[in-house]
Amino acid sequence: MVTAEQMRATGAAIVGMQEESGALPWFPGGQTDPWDHIESAMALSVTGFHAEAEAAYEWSRRKQRADGSWPIRTVCGKVEDAGTDSNFCAYIAVGVWHHYLITGDDAFLQRMWPVVWSAIDCVLRFQRDDGAFRWGGDHRTGAMFGEALITGNASIFQALDCAIRIAAELDQPDDAWTAAHTKLGDAIRTDTARDSEWEIFTPPSEHSMDWYYPILGGAVRGEAGQKLIARRWNDFVVPGKGVRCVDHRPWVTGAETCELALALDALGDTDDAIRLIASIQHLRDPDGSYWTGLVFADGKRWPVEKSCWTSAAVVLAADAVSRTSVANGIFRDVRQRLTVAP
Repeated sequence: MVTAEQMRATGAAIVGMQEESGALPWFPGGQTDPWDHIESAMALSVTGFHAEAEAAYEWSRRKQRADGSWPIRTVCGKVEDAGTDSNFCAYIAVGVWHHYLITGDDAFLQRMWPVVWSAIDCVLRFQRDDGAFRWGGDHRTGAMFGEALITGNASIFQALDCAIRIAAELDQPDDAWTAAHTKLGDAIRTDTARDSEWEIFTPPSEHSMDWYYPILGGAVRGEAGQKLIARRWNDFVVPGKGVRCVDHRPWVTGAETCELALALDALGDTDDAIRLIASIQHLRDPDGSYWTGLVFADGKRWPVEKSCWTSAAVVLAADAVSRTSVANGIFRDVRQRLTVAP
């Protein structure tokens, strides 16, 4: 599939895209968003670039706003979208726990704890009574958008699990986080069990993320997860080429392919996960980075960019199926249900 040396080169390619501030943009000169920034930092941790990963987390610490959030989009240090995305804000917990698992650095965890606490405190304000999280809001006015998107909510589910683990490690458990995690998991499992009618979340879009993320985030596993995967496998998986980003377009993308591989690995279908990761190696560039996608109808790479987060997704998927780093189970080990202490 890929070698350790190749993954190290991919990590180096990500480092090559990192800004002096520590930000990890989509590509040099492109936008930085809080979620993809953390995913890229996680890949740096896996490939041994710990100082560069910590520079990325330091960027997150410095740029966090007083309410615990981050702007949706920053370009070369300039905020271009000041809005708040609840999922983007929650993901810091996944990255911090992941880096701590790899390094065992207590000082790092202590330093990032206020950042995680403030971020999760912010995110919990977006939870509705039915357990789902509103996707975002206007930072200036505090107004929240009512829609609850399944991909973002599935990712928040994993983030809450990691945040609860961090709190327990520091002997600062928070029952409100556990209760929020439980309510969200119940909501995700209720809606994904339906074949068509969704009542809690906005109905899934044409994007493959809405299909596999409930498994990737950890809320859906076992037989329910297998059924969910089977439901749309033929719509999205192109044998030998990868996974479509959008169901009706002849366009496979490296990130979606590797995220589905992570979901399959979490279900125990590691052989299928390995085949998916292998199928997307046509996107690999000689410098170790990965092109975002391929329009297989005409053989053209599109968009014409080597995105930081695509490279990161490949690293994280390869780490998971090879069981290499001590944090290789960050997606596989998400707990489905937690108990609030009496």
